[in-house]
Amino acid sequence: MAGASTFELLPAIDLIGGRVVRLREGDFARATDYGADPVEVARAFVAAGAAWIHIVDLDGARSGTRVQAEVVRGIVSSVGEGARCQVAGGLRAATDVVAALGDGAARVVLGTAALGDPSFSQRLVEEHGNARIVVALDIRDGLALGDGWRVGAPGIPAADALRTQAAAGVTTFAVTAIDRDGLLGGPDLDLLERLVGLDCGRIIASGGVTTIDDLLAVRAIGCSGAIVGRALYEGRISLPDALAAVD
Repeated sequence: MAGASTFELLPAIDLIGGRVVRLREGDFARATDYGADPVEVARAFVAAGAAWIHIVDLDGARSGTRVQAEVVRGIVSSVGEGARCQVAGGLRAATDVVAALGDGAARVVLGTAALGDPSFSQRLVEEHGNARIVVALDIRDGLALGDGWRVGAPGIPAADALRTQAAAGVTTFAVTAIDRDGLLGGPDLDLLERLVGLDCGRIIASGGVTTIDDLLAVRAIGCSGAIVGRALYEGRISLPDALAAVD
């Protein structure tokens, strides 16, 4: 189980059409547009002390290929050495993963392609190292889903997906409780604790983190980090205060 000293707090920048948004439960019809310049948002996060930024190309997640690559590249470039960037969305081909890493991403997040073909994860871990490859386990009703969280998409039992990806060499997982995502209702601690307890790798919590107490709770059950989005944009969490609390 990961120690608390390694806890990573990753403010999220989710992109649709080059704009910063947040979805509710992954539903594109329930997007809140924060009308912000993503580069300025990233710079503000770094100025507030963020060591990591989580960037999601939501258009890419829906279409299956990188759509916001230029915007993502601009964000990564703008923060420079100030923070490391974890990039997700539309990375279903090895060439797209290589391109994202080449654009300066410290880590990339695989989803649909990894769940559908664990050998995809294995090849990328072998080529780039496990420190640069994360697999997303986006979970609804106990199943890990890909395909942009589309309703009706086939899923894999979460524990099975975690074990399979760990066997492929993956050591870091971003776990999202879809029914908590963007709702400011608190994280799914039971789900996170079950997956942490399998001792298959580092778990980064996502979905529902609303307060500093939530951050401390996910850290206490053994998560290695947390992704925070809407709570930051709506002032529920102060990033400097949150970073100080988990330091």
